[in-house]
Amino acid sequence: MSAQTPRKRITTRDIAAMRQRGEAIAMLTAYDATMAALVEMAGVDMILVGDSLGNVVLGHDTTLPVTLDDMIRHAAAVKRGSARALLVCDMPFGSVTDPSTALANAVRVMKETGVEAVKVEGGLHMVPVVEQLIAHGIAVMAHIGLTPQAVHQMGGYYMHGKDETSAERLRQEARTLEAAGAFAIVLECVTPVLAAEITRSLAIPTIGIGSGKDCAGQVLVVNDLIGLNVNPPPSFARPRADVASVIKAAVGDYVSETKAVRGPIPLPRRAD
Repeated sequence: MSAQTPRKRITTRDIAAMRQRGEAIAMLTAYDATMAALVEMAGVDMILVGDSLGNVVLGHDTTLPVTLDDMIRHAAAVKRGSARALLVCDMPFGSVTDPSTALANAVRVMKETGVEAVKVEGGLHMVPVVEQLIAHGIAVMAHIGLTPQAVHQMGGYYMHGKDETSAERLRQEARTLEAAGAFAIVLECVTPVLAAEITRSLAIPTIGIGSGKDCAGQVLVVNDLIGLNVNPPPSFARPRADVASVIKAAVGDYVSETKAVRGPIPLPRRAD
């Protein structure tokens, strides 16, 4: 294969094959074309256009204000910057309230962005939505455990599956969503022991975030990974770089140089 030959895009069948042969799946978020190209060059298997863009790009406290138009705009940009990774777009809060609404909105996402799959947050109550999307040819990644779109209903951000009632509910949700046709399931902030148990019980891959090392794959917010934040990242995210400091230093040098080289600029003389 020549260096100029584009690589084949990863598909849901490829992801399933990775799970079957025990190969770990690396997933990161991206919200624009440049970041999509960079994380893909580094070898990620899947890119999530996450509604976390509400926090890290748009400046909201939660993901709830993110709109379908926001997701479509950013997912389309990620598609333009990507050629290989499987692309998954979050369905934002309020866009999957019932199967018919979910289908109409997911069809719009697929048509207007070119992504390969959508992600739907929620457990048993989302099963009819997942089944409806699958029945109409849309690949679905499920998401259970901590679901940020339900942060107010849940009462905050915390680890899930600590007690047996919560653990059994998560087991049932994972099995049912797999049966409904989801090609993968995100486990967010699920106790590592339970996440490992759920992973072993499923044929489809689990993608962990804050759920330990024994899921079939992992996803992180790219800003947390590279240290591109003004606030500390979650405790489970270990930054591999400090991009924020690099940006601040570069901009500081630019500001100092600009002021030193170009100023003071005298005002024009006014005629008396």
